[in-house]
Formats: sequence, structure tokens, C-alpha cells
Amino acid sequence: MTGVILVISENFFEWNDPSSNDKMSKDYVKNAYDRCVKYGVEEDLIVSKRIIDSEKLNRKLLDNKDLIITAKPFINQLYDFVEGSDFFIILTDKDGCILSITGDEKILDRAKSLMMIPGAYMDEKNIGTNAMGTALAENRPVQISGAEHFIKVYHRWTCSGAPIHDEHGNIIGALDLTGNCDCVHSHTLGMVVAAVKAIESIMRLNAKNQLLRENSALIESLFDSIQDGIIHCDLEGKIISNNEQAGRMFGRKRDKLMGTNISSLIDDWDNIKKATLSANGYHDEDVKVNVKMNKLYYNLNSYTISEDNQEHGIILMFKDVKRVRKLANKIMGRKAIYTFDKIIGQSNAMLDVIDFAKKVSDSKSTVLITGESGCGKEVFAQAIQNHSPRRNEPFVVINCGAIPRNLMESELFGYDEGAFTGAKRGGQVGKFEVADGGTIFLDEIGEMPLEMQTKLLRVIEEGTIVRVGSSAETPVNVRIIAATNKRLKDEVKKGNFRHDLYYRLNVIPIELPPLRERREDIPKLTDYFMDKISHRINKKPVNISDAEMSIIKAYQWPGNVRELENFIELAINKEKLPLNLISTSEVEASIAEESYRLISIEEMEKYHIKRVLQEKDYNITSAAKILGVGRNTLYRKLDKHNIDYDK
Repeated sequence: MTGVILVISENFFEWNDPSSNDKMSKDYVKNAYDRCVKYGVEEDLIVSKRIIDSEKLNRKLLDNKDLIITAKPFINQLYDFVEGSDFFIILTDKDGCILSITGDEKILDRAKSLMMIPGAYMDEKNIGTNAMGTALAENRPVQISGAEHFIKVYHRWTCSGAPIHDEHGNIIGALDLTGNCDCVHSHTLGMVVAAVKAIESIMRLNAKNQLLRENSALIESLFDSIQDGIIHCDLEGKIISNNEQAGRMFGRKRDKLMGTNISSLIDDWDNIKKATLSANGYHDEDVKVNVKMNKLYYNLNSYTISEDNQEHGIILMFKDVKRVRKLANKIMGRKAIYTFDKIIGQSNAMLDVIDFAKKVSDSKSTVLITGESGCGKEVFAQAIQNHSPRRNEPFVVINCGAIPRNLMESELFGYDEGAFTGAKRGGQVGKFEVADGGTIFLDEIGEMPLEMQTKLLRVIEEGTIVRVGSSAETPVNVRIIAATNKRLKDEVKKGNFRHDLYYRLNVIPIELPPLRERREDIPKLTDYFMDKISHRINKKPVNISDAEMSIIKAYQWPGNVRELENFIELAINKEKLPLNLISTSEVEASIAEESYRLISIEEMEKYHIKRVLQEKDYNITSAAKILGVGRNTLYRKLDKHNIDYDK
């Protein structure tokens, strides 16, 4: 602050300090002592009971920037008077949280050893009697020396402190001058009070905006000292100020961001603003931001700026999220999507499996899911993850049949730098480390090579992995869910699968029923896929008659749910059901057994005519011969049943 000089001398300030008058007791020391006892402060306490993290400190600094800016030059001048005398100066906010600390290096080291650092609370409740906390509690200047401090470790200090008030008389902070106990002098308190009066005077004389303009360099240095990208915008999103880191993160010069609307930089700004202004706030969320060349993800925390209970701005704090890591997370499928309520099935066979899977979801034991291809084994694995305490942790999928043998160990367990030719600098994290804390889904476990089965068994038994090229064991907390369409017992007998690994995996067995054993679920699955796929490919759904549904239900579906989904997608693309793909002897046998008695003669005639036409590639002459009727009779029946024969 230019043009401000603090003149301090023995005659500059006259103050009637009770501590300097032997006839008067230090009543505030006794008051402070009683409060400390009430708070339950321990005399053997060494550091403050409350020290906030860097993110909360950053917000404190922003909230108190006017006080910091105003006090800075007076703190510097005060330090000029005491430099070399083993003193340090502390500025706190109204709650006693240290905002800044300045002083001789030697005594600062001792203070730091007691965690007297920015972010530490010096109020009586957290650190006992001291000049800062007691000045705030008593709302008057105080001097605390030696054993007057409540906690023993502070008996080495003498400290003089005074509260700082705004123009309305409200306490907004405190200033403290601390040194060794043998340096106690009544004038130290006088200097502190003089500095406080000067600070208060300047804060009364200068409007907030004028102060910001006059001290722009100091504000910039304060903002630029923070490693996060900080943007201050009004409620309409117009950027008022930002630090250099924000400019770098958005690929622009610092002054080029000011005046820009934040909505052009952040996707979904309206929802972010709404959440920020709500009671819950907006914290630790990954947001997509627009930079000059492409889009990146940053972690965002945002806070409102308010005055007299009226919001008038928003502070946005961005942390960098590595784009490569974000992409890798997506590739590795680190998020389980499906839940049990998304699994379609009301048959008793399916409900029993779902009920059992829910019961075992919170277990740490390994799960082995078996069933034919296309039954939905990964869907169940994801549902188990989302029903477990690990729901917010990674879910990593490995297809054991898709990874080459020579790469499987490094994929699962990672490798160290130099482990083999072509190894990445710094090595590579394996899937088990990525899944730490969550679940790893080993699909097609029956395809895993025998040598890898041995290493997987060791991970299950010991809970550690060893990277390729390393001897160091890394503990991992991973739940294993394996799946296979093979009968692993038969593979064990053949020598293709280790019996000890089989029993380690088969702790919780879940067998999924094939679609042919839960035919009552087929109509709902068909409706679901019809709606989902038609929306996805932007085509109309295909109507299915009762007779056609009977045929669909009668089919054996060797590919299970996956085959049914593909069948419906083909139907939507062809704009009719491709029944020729499933009109086989097994359908006829099923219809003969179950469906004929449920379908009218006319419906069955229609079905049979359509089937013969499909078999004969819609050749009317050949179809009429098979049906034993004339061509004209067949044409009449085609018109009667509204069968399209012009193919």
C-alpha cells in the first residue's frame, strides 16, 4: 500500500494496560483460564486442535482478501521495527484462523514446529490462552506472557494481540506480535495496537473496489500463489477476475479470460450455477471444459460470494484431471452401470438368482458366475458391484480369452520400467492396481492359461501382486468376480484348469438360467429391446402378433439374451420379423407341445403358410404344391391373412 507510513515510538501511543499496573490484576487471564477449563483444553496440548486443509484455506484467503491487502504494509513496517529480535507477526481472521505469518527465520522455525502455520486456529477453544484468541474473546488488546498461557508448550512465548474491527465495529480479525518470553515489554502491545488502529483507519477510508484496484499486484500474487485455477464471475457468468493458472488451464492469456462468459468455457454451466447457489453446493465434480484445441476434464469446486446475505458472485476453483487417465478409466470400464432393478426377469428362476445375488453382494468372497453365452453374466457382476459397499469404487473388466498369453501377466499385474523391450518409461499400472478398493471381473476365466492361473491363485491367497520385472509385493484390496460358459469341473478333470483355483473362485457360485428355461421373460425382453433399439437407430418398432410371439417363445435361443437382442435389431432394420431364422424343427416341436392349443386354427394356418413361403423363397408355385392347394386358392388365403408375398 503506497503512501501509508506507520510511526511508532515510545510516546506515540499511550495505553492503560492492566498488565503494566501492579495494582490491577489481569482479569482477562483469569477469564481465559476459566474458558479453557470449560472447553476441556489440555495443558499438554502441543498443536492446535483445528488445522484446515489447503482448499479451505484458499477460500479463507479469498474471503479475507481485503483484510490481508490492507494489513500487509503495516505488518511489513511492524516487522522492520522488530527484525533481528526473534519476533514474528501473525494475522488471523475473526475466528482465529491464521491467514499470514511473518518474522525472523529462527523463531519462525520454532513456531512451525508447533504447527503455527496458515490454516491453524489460534482461538482459545483450540489452543488455549494466547494473545490472539484471548483478544478475540475479550474484544480488547491483551498481552500474555510465559505461564499465563494455558498450555505448557507456549510458556516460552510472550505475545501481544489486539482485535481488528470493520467500520461497523464488528471483529474481522486479530494482529499478534510474538517473541521469546524474556523479551516481554509493554511497548510491544502498544506497537500492535497502533498497527491495528492504522489498519482500521485505512479500511474505513477506502471503499472495497478502490482497495482492489490499488492493490491489484498483491491480489494477483495472492491468487497466483495458489496452484488451482481460480475464476471469479458474477451471477450472470461474466468473468471478473482470474489467476494465471486459470489462463494456462484454458489455454489463454490471463487478461483474455476477463469479460468472457464462463458458459463458453464450461459445459452445463446452468446446472453448475444452480448447484453452487443451493444448500448442498458444488464440490469435487469432474466437468468438461472447452479449451482452444479440444475438450478436457477438470475437477471443480465452486463457492458463492455473498455480502449481507446476498449472493453477488461465484468463485470457481479448477484442479487438473489427467485426460489420459480419464480416457483409460473409460476404456477399462471402471464404472459399473447395471443394477438389479435394471435386470429384466419375473420368472421364478430369475427372481431366485437375483435374490441370492443381492444377499451375497456385501460379502468379500469371490464369486463364480456360470451360464451359457449371452445370459448376461457381466450384467450380474455389475449389479453385484452396485449393490455392495464397493459401489463407488472401480469396476475393472478383463476378458481372459481376448488377451494374448504373452501380455496377460503385464495386463493383470503391470510392469516396471525396463521389464522388457518396449516397456514404457516409468512402467505400467496393472488392472489389479487399477481395481484396488473395488472389483475386478474376470470374464471367460476358463480361457486363462495354466501359468497365469497359478499367479492368480497367489493373488487371491495373499492379497498382493508383483509387477513384471519387480520383486516388490504391492497389497491390493480387490474383490474378484469370475465368469465362464464352460463347465470348470470338466476342465479340472481334463487338466485345463487348476482344481485349487477352481475352489478358490467357486466360493459363491451363481448359475444363470438360459433363456429357454425362463420363456415367460421373453415378451418383456422383446418389448425392452424393441423400444431401446428403435430409439437408438431411429427406426419404427415392429408389431408382433400373438402367433409370432408364440414362435419366438418356442425357439430354443442357443445365444440366449444376446441372440434375442440381435434378432430384434435385425427385425427393426428389415421392418419385419425374420422368422425364417428361427423356424426350425425345435420350434415346431415346442408349438406342438405348448402352443397349438393356445392358437386358433386361422392363426396356425397363417403361420404355416408364412413358414412355407419363407422356406420356398416366396415362390407361389412351389409353396402351393407343398400346401396341396392350387395357386389361386393360395392367393386367396394370402389376401385373407394379409400376408405379403411380393418379395
